[in-house]
Amino acid sequence: MTASLKSTRTPSAELPSQSSLAREQAALLPLATVPSRVPLHLVEPEGQLQVHTAPYRGSFSTVFSQAMRAAGLGSRVLIAQFLKGGVQQGPGGCVNLCGGLAWLRPDVQACLSEAGVEQARPAVEAVWNDCRHHLMQGDLDQLVLDELGLAVALGYLDEQELVDSLKQRPGSMDVIITGPAIPASVMSMADQVTELRRGF
Repeated sequence: MTASLKSTRTPSAELPSQSSLAREQAALLPLATVPSRVPLHLVEPEGQLQVHTAPYRGSFSTVFSQAMRAAGLGSRVLIAQFLKGGVQQGPGGCVNLCGGLAWLRPDVQACLSEAGVEQARPAVEAVWNDCRHHLMQGDLDQLVLDELGLAVALGYLDEQELVDSLKQRPGSMDVIITGPAIPASVMSMADQVTELRRGF
């Protein structure tokens, strides 16, 4: 006995109409009538303005951990702590970690917790000027601004200048503001607000 892939039966005259009927019932179109597809359009990455706030200081280690993880995966990240001093740093002594992570603090003798420390004002403004430069240039993937709102509340930075700079930020950069005393003008701009209500 032999096997053949070619049918020895003559086709019936009804077969073409039956296959056409089957195609119509299955809502299938012949290849010639299938419309061509529009090419894929790549979407630009869209950054967010995020606020993480709490009624107390020093509660945002998870934000810093995520920033370090992002830098370890190849993102360009800057963490700026506006009121943490005591390490003789400033923009000229920015610490680089994980390849893509820069960590910046003002060049002041100790951490700032009150208004009116006039010798600290230029140091805090120097940190802000560096951050504002990155906001205008768009050369980062993520910018973390720690205790920025408190720096405004204590009188070291100008709120309107902060708001104007945030409005001009590039659409692809994530900006994360942490700490207490976030100005209402910044809260209203935020894409996401996370509020921690207790510290334990």
